Amino acid sequence: MPPPSLRSVPYWRLSAFYFAYFTQVGAFAPYFSLYLASLGFAAAQIGVLLSLGQLMRVVGPNYWGWIADRRRERARIIAVTLAFGGACFAGLFFIDSFWGMSALLLAMGFFASASMPLTESLTLSHLRDATADYGSIRLWGSGGFIVAGTLVGYALDVLPVASLLWMVLATHIAGWVCALYVPDALESAGHVETEPVWSVLRRPEVAALLGACLLMTLAHGPLYAFFSIYLVEHGYSKAAVGWMWSLGVIAEIIAFLLMPALLRRYSLSGILLACFAATVARFLMIGWGVDSVLVTSAAQLLHGLSFGAYHAAAVTAIHRWFQGAHQVRGQAIYLSVSFGVGGVLGSVFSGIGWDGIGPAWTFSAAALAALAGFLLVQWKVRPISIQGAR
Repeated sequence: MPPPSLRSVPYWRLSAFYFAYFTQVGAFAPYFSLYLASLGFAAAQIGVLLSLGQLMRVVGPNYWGWIADRRRERARIIAVTLAFGGACFAGLFFIDSFWGMSALLLAMGFFASASMPLTESLTLSHLRDATADYGSIRLWGSGGFIVAGTLVGYALDVLPVASLLWMVLATHIAGWVCALYVPDALESAGHVETEPVWSVLRRPEVAALLGACLLMTLAHGPLYAFFSIYLVEHGYSKAAVGWMWSLGVIAEIIAFLLMPALLRRYSLSGILLACFAATVARFLMIGWGVDSVLVTSAAQLLHGLSFGAYHAAAVTAIHRWFQGAHQVRGQAIYLSVSFGVGGVLGSVFSGIGWDGIGPAWTFSAAALAALAGFLLVQWKVRPISIQGAR
């Protein structure tokens, strides 16, 4: 049941969409690199192909945010873009060349870039003053990731890797159906913008957090692109790969559940510092301890901090800094800079490093990027408290 503070929020419809949307992510993200490897692509090519979706996040969220600001139909835009994204994905059944797949992945990335900034801003608009409860809705997305990631891992141990395409397509359809039932949120009446969006961006703490978020996603590049390949190369079964991903997302769910309590006790900047420090440790553990199931499992548990608590704290800070009609733009900028620019650089550099300096040193470089993000937050992001967090 939803918390009492969420009784006036369309909790189950939002939660169902997060669940369905992230089943697609859970089916696609851990295993698509294995599919690309089965087609004979080299590590550098895989890195480039996986970066294309992130490349569209550089410009796509801002475009879709602009459309949403003009049309005031966030829920409808989410459903339409999911339908077009699924149609683009279906093209992978017929194309397996590098350039053909590049075109399809670019198109998919363009449409997919609409979902998260619009969904995050829509959810936070529904929550209004109960933003500390964001995690209790977002955790359903983590649950969808676990279900899909685990089941697909078991399925790929007995089915050809090419069957992944059918599984991912099914999750695309489920996400689109759930999006049809997500209601739009009424914007607060009478809110007047106190400053233009570029003035907000020029504030030192805002620029520093966005730079740190870019570095955080860059640091995750080797994880998202090559973690599954790394595990399989070290003797893990595909089912074990699925469980390793799921273990991280279980920790993410726990972090989302604990966020209201954490926000009562600690500032957003304090939580962010802990998350960046945990990320440094996590990638050093993966890079040098992959042969130990215990070390790798412990590293995956740190995903609760390196993504769960980090993402909840970041979107909450952005929501506080970008007010009124700027909220969609703020979430779009956050996703463009972090998951867009950071994601592209992370995928490309990890692909180059994988064959150049080796997996362990590539993960060490990722840890160094997270350390740089830690220093940025410590330097410029002053403590931000959430009043009334439950």
